Amino acid sequence: MRRFLLLYATQKGQAKAIAEEICEKAFAHGFSADLHCISESDKYDLKTETAPLVVVVSTTGTGDPPDTARKFVKAIQDKALPGDFFAHLHYGLLGLGDSEYTYFCNGGKIIDKRLQELGAQHFYDTGHADDCVGLELVVEPWIDGLWAALTKHFTASRGKEQGNGALKVAPDASQRTGPVTPDLLHIESQAGLLRLDAPGRKGSEVREQNTVNRNQPSAPPAESESSLTHSIPPLSQASLNIPALPPEYLQVHLQESLGQEESQASVTSVDPTFQVPISKAVQLTTDDAVRTTLLVELDISKTDFSYQPGDAFNVICPNSDSEVQNLLQRLQLTDRREHCVVLKIKADTQKKEHLPKLQPRPYSCASSNLTHPGKLHFIFNIVEFLSNTTTEVLRKGVCTGWLATMVASILHPDPRVSRAEGGKAPAPEISISPRTTNFFHLPSDPSAPIIMVGPGTGIAPFIGFLQHREKLQEQHPDGHFGAMWLFFGCRHKDRDYLFREELRHFHQRGILTHLKVSFSRDAPVGEEEAPVKYVQDNIRLHSEQVAKLLLHEHGCIYVCGDAKNMAKDVNDTLVEIISKEAGIEKLEAMKTLATLKEEKRYLQDIWS
Repeated sequence: MRRFLLLYATQKGQAKAIAEEICEKAFAHGFSADLHCISESDKYDLKTETAPLVVVVSTTGTGDPPDTARKFVKAIQDKALPGDFFAHLHYGLLGLGDSEYTYFCNGGKIIDKRLQELGAQHFYDTGHADDCVGLELVVEPWIDGLWAALTKHFTASRGKEQGNGALKVAPDASQRTGPVTPDLLHIESQAGLLRLDAPGRKGSEVREQNTVNRNQPSAPPAESESSLTHSIPPLSQASLNIPALPPEYLQVHLQESLGQEESQASVTSVDPTFQVPISKAVQLTTDDAVRTTLLVELDISKTDFSYQPGDAFNVICPNSDSEVQNLLQRLQLTDRREHCVVLKIKADTQKKEHLPKLQPRPYSCASSNLTHPGKLHFIFNIVEFLSNTTTEVLRKGVCTGWLATMVASILHPDPRVSRAEGGKAPAPEISISPRTTNFFHLPSDPSAPIIMVGPGTGIAPFIGFLQHREKLQEQHPDGHFGAMWLFFGCRHKDRDYLFREELRHFHQRGILTHLKVSFSRDAPVGEEEAPVKYVQDNIRLHSEQVAKLLLHEHGCIYVCGDAKNMAKDVNDTLVEIISKEAGIEKLEAMKTLATLKEEKRYLQDIWS
């Protein structure tokens, strides 16, 4: 069977799932995929690899390769490598990204570009899938076209080996030169699919299995309620046409738990991890705010965990106990709650485990270790939504709902528990791991002016910036520190103005030289002008100062928060401002912004 090497670089599991789909389909097309995570460098060697290479790469942050690819990218970016280092390598690459972010599919583009620089050649055109409109729009035709591209590559390779004695092949995909496009190959690959029959199955057998006898009356139900194995009218009386039962590929059984350590088996392991107590929790919004925002303080004094303002870190969370209990009741497994579910793939199948472990949730650090030594602050909105079921139930996000439960005893202490514990209840603990960004930091030159744009919880890293700057100015009273602008926004001045007193303090002390706040849901009072609603409106009001700071004073601008709307609108506003204040066309203004990004003076920490 024709073998190819299949690597994936994943952050949240999408690239892995797609690579596993390719691996499953390969067998049916006469190929064998050697599947590995790109981080498993001990299991493959591109320096000596002779088979074609297929790579699926996601993008994380604002355009970085995923964490699993960092070591690989560092290795191939070694400037000492010769230009023909991968001249023997033929590959196809599928990049995953989101066009709401500035550097679309940049994780894949970084690897693709470097492989080309080292002499590797495409046997199949690179695909760029966009999560903003649906990854499947590119992923599915790209996979469909892959098989013909591989066939062409193997045919051409065999032809080179056989030389003049090569077999004559009819004019088809194998006669073309250069990389092949997915659209054309999708058509060609269908011919191969026509020859794929289910071994040992006749059409009449399938039809017989697919059809339920419409004339046979339904037996009265023995039970009064429906279950996963028993239906009741009207469903049990309906004439159904069901698809053929697919072959089993999973082995599932329950076994008694062997120890406490197995309780975390469903959570993705991250190294290193730290178990830290929650030392404080504060509700930052009023009870009538649209969203509830909490600040949590972690005690990291007894760990090696370190950070600087602008960094992010992972919170490792479990599933909701109540939702797990509901599922156990639905599956009639309540009596085996403490058992472990063991899943295995059958040995005679090419299928792979589409039940990924829970992913760690990233949060921005909202403090400075200069101001709060041994402590780490972060903030979050409690995510709430109505379940899409017949009965409307208010559900909470996996991580934020769990965190809210963890801090409930701190926000609303039970005096009876406190007395029982000798006056103080034990602090709840959570698991965290570092996730340094290496870019969203204060300028190395403290005299450089900065603009911070952070509506809602996007203000988190900027609180750390301001705390840090305040301590630096106290330590260096004669130092020269640049201006600090903050554009903050929320819905209501009296409900969700986060860190209102802290910002007023920084402004009064001159740490925060310009504080511009907008309230999107507050109506004007009396005859006053309608207030600006969004941060981009406030930026536009101060277009002259913003342009001067960025274009003439070598300043930096930081944007943190929602990628889909806010970050895009801020970017469009900056293009408009630069075009107007510099007297240049829109295209030139866009190029100027791109240059600021390249110089790490326009930085984003945004999420969908």
